[in-house]
Amino acid sequence: MKPRGLSQEDVEKFYDTFGARQDGAGYYEEVTLAELTRFAKFESASSIAEFGCGTGRFAEEMLRVNNASYWGCDVSATMIQLSRSRLAKYDERVTLMKSAGETILPLQDESCDRFVSNYVLDILSAQEIESVLGEARRILKPNGLLCLTGLTFGEGLFSKAWTAFWNLRFDLNPKWVGGCRPVAFTKYLDDWELVHHAVVTTSRIASEVVVATKQTHTTGN
Repeated sequence: MKPRGLSQEDVEKFYDTFGARQDGAGYYEEVTLAELTRFAKFESASSIAEFGCGTGRFAEEMLRVNNASYWGCDVSATMIQLSRSRLAKYDERVTLMKSAGETILPLQDESCDRFVSNYVLDILSAQEIESVLGEARRILKPNGLLCLTGLTFGEGLFSKAWTAFWNLRFDLNPKWVGGCRPVAFTKYLDDWELVHHAVVTTSRIASEVVVATKQTHTTGN
């Protein structure tokens, strides 16, 4: 896996400037997020934590179908402002926090039944991904669901070619791709039980979808 491409300061500056244009990535994200929604059972959620809330677009979709409380964070002050505006109608259910890039979250153990992160872990280093997933494991209730999407490696000929092109752009200048690069989430999920896993390819861009529960370890007699 490639190392983190942008510094924390660069990530904040990029997404502060990018702002609402992030929703324009929907041409490949929409199908992926729809796949996630099919298996994440957001309609039965009572408490949701989202690592990287972006513009609040996905949070709005989740909150529309339930009465859940929602906690979200983002490194971009612009994204927090956009989320606050978009989620104003759910104000009494929503808590938003501007993050400084911490992977340790100010949430209690087993306090949420959904932990969501869309197209964020593919910006982080391997160590940061492991830290975020460790926090997800701590925060989720025993039957809670880990819900992830992100860029991954292409499977077909054209998708593999696009992955190579994306990696070239990342290598030349990570800012050209917002610091994102393909990641294989499954290599980090040894302590999780997969409920659903898929690679969704749209416009030759491959995205990974993961829904998982905490693995329960039992000891034999």
